[in-house]
Amino acid sequence: MRIYGIVGWKNSGKTTLMERLVSEITARGFSVSTVKHAHHTFDVDHEGKDSFRHRAAGAREVLLASRNRWALMHEMQNDEEPALSELLEKLSPVDLVLIEGYKRDSHAKIEAHRAETKQGLLACDDPTVAAVASNHMVDGLSIPQFDLDDVVAIASYILKEVGLE
Repeated sequence: MRIYGIVGWKNSGKTTLMERLVSEITARGFSVSTVKHAHHTFDVDHEGKDSFRHRAAGAREVLLASRNRWALMHEMQNDEEPALSELLEKLSPVDLVLIEGYKRDSHAKIEAHRAETKQGLLACDDPTVAAVASNHMVDGLSIPQFDLDDVVAIASYILKEVGLE
C-alpha cells in the first residue's frame, strides 16, 4: 500500500492541507484513504445514541451501519495503542493512504509549517521529512519547499514520490 504522511506542530495547517490534498488527488482519479492520529480521547458517537450506549455497556466493538456508510469502533480498554502498520492492515485497498500525524514513524512525510506558530522545523532533525510546505520560504533547507497553498504542486510531488505519476 502506498502511504505518505503530513506532519507538523499544532496549528501548522496539517488538517487543511490533508483535506485539500484528498480533494486534489481524488479529482485526478486516484482513490485515497486517510489515517489521523489523535493525542487525546475522542468519540465518534454521542451520549444517548444507541452506539454510545452499546459501548458504555461494555461492548468491545460496535459496528454502526447504514446504506450510506459503516463505522467500526473498537474500545482499547487497557490494550496498548496499535502501531500504524496494524491500523493500515484494517483499510480496504486504495491507491494512496495519506497519514496525518504519526511523526515518529518511518514513512516519508511533508511537514506543514506556519511562521506564526514560532515553532522550529521538524525537518531539521527528522530524515523522514522529505519536503516542507510553508507560508514562508526557509533559508538553507536541502529538501524541496512548497508554498502551503500550492496544493497542485504538493499533490504532484506526493504522487511522483509514491510512483503514481
